[in-house]
Amino acid sequence: MQPVQDATVFIVDDDASVRDALSWLLRSRRLFSEGFVSAEAFDAMLDGGFTPRQACCLLLDVRMPGMSGLALFDKLVAQGLHLEMPVIFLSGHADVPTAVDAVKRGAFDFCEKPFSDNLLVDRIEHALAQSAQSLQARDTRLRLQSLLAELTERERDVMRLVVQGLPNKLIADQLDISVRTVEVHRGRVFDKMEVKSAVELANLLQKM
Repeated sequence: MQPVQDATVFIVDDDASVRDALSWLLRSRRLFSEGFVSAEAFDAMLDGGFTPRQACCLLLDVRMPGMSGLALFDKLVAQGLHLEMPVIFLSGHADVPTAVDAVKRGAFDFCEKPFSDNLLVDRIEHALAQSAQSLQARDTRLRLQSLLAELTERERDVMRLVVQGLPNKLIADQLDISVRTVEVHRGRVFDKMEVKSAVELANLLQKM
């Protein structure tokens, strides 16, 4: 797998030796990382308004003093960030059932300590690829919302019927307007939505 460019791996573990070892491992694979001594420290970054702009993932220890990794994960899920920032739990043997349950609730994966370097990096690369896809989908949705906001109410009415495959005559009959008016609105919808056909428009709206 090709490494995702300009990606960040966040490491949240209260054990400095673990953070250092993971940071060294990631540097050796040309992956940038940023360490946090606690879940609270990472949570503070989130509360400060952090929003993923580039691909990233989170290596998260299950058990830590204070806020646990699971509590932080629950917050990420509540905010919908676990898709844009996939979570890989780092668990001791006793924590494996808990980590498995977290995967069922949306965590990307877990690696049991001591973990295989190659396996962990492989999972990280897959998590970063998922992050990149999620961020691209998010940006597409935001762009579509911006385009849709430029449509008038009548243009929205015409667009809804256009994507249903109705010809201009039937659209005119349903909206009680002239065919020429439908043609004008249809053209404006295509221009504003930056498409050239009804099929292209329908495919675009499916990405919402």
